[in-house]
Amino acid sequence: MAKFAKWIGGGLAWALTGGSPIGAMIGFAIGSAIDNARGNVSGGGGQSGGRHQTQSGDFGVSLLILAASVMKADGKVLKSELTYVKNFFNKQFGAEKTTEFMRILKGVLEQDVNLKEVCQQIRFNMQHPMRLQMLHFLFGIAKADNNVDAAEVHVIQQIASYLGISRNDFESIKAMFYKSADSAYKILEIKENCTDTEVKKAYRKMAIKYHPDKVSSAGVEVQKAAKEKFLKVQEAYETIKSKRGMS
Repeated sequence: MAKFAKWIGGGLAWALTGGSPIGAMIGFAIGSAIDNARGNVSGGGGQSGGRHQTQSGDFGVSLLILAASVMKADGKVLKSELTYVKNFFNKQFGAEKTTEFMRILKGVLEQDVNLKEVCQQIRFNMQHPMRLQMLHFLFGIAKADNNVDAAEVHVIQQIASYLGISRNDFESIKAMFYKSADSAYKILEIKENCTDTEVKKAYRKMAIKYHPDKVSSAGVEVQKAAKEKFLKVQEAYETIKSKRGMS
């Protein structure tokens, strides 16, 4: 766990704040190693009273805790869900960090998560674009076994509400995973009877909202994950243009 302490000290600027719900959960999950990490963070002078800039470590640990809630929502944790999480973290953070993240996840899965308190900490410290990226990841977990459970969607909707994510944004990201006749319109947050001008305006708005640069402060690895969401917006726009014969 010594390697974990080295990189976590430079990344978890707020997730390990003393007395916080996230810090308490991780402390339980990885034991004494987290005490060293917390000491490193405190020594860096980053625990001021205001909002902190989210870094990659904060994003990853927060994802794990919310992911655990979604994975347990239907009463069972599936191998396909664990594989999805592992593959995502391996792609975004590398094999070494992923090994440590999965150890944390194992401990977190054994705990009862107070979603409201955890989400309140995330909402205070994390900018809106990164919260949207979290929601995208959680829907990916729910879809991992190709058998979407209503309980999982309910938990994700609850998380979205606690994170201050609007119903329209929730439906937009959901539509990226669950296809329907009007999925493209839902992704752009518009109605099927809107004008071509409104379609173009909505696309520009959503392209700005979901642009990978919006999560640049969380690191290159999170930006890479955000590109998938951004491409879904472009695909939705092209789908609507094709159906309407728009130029």
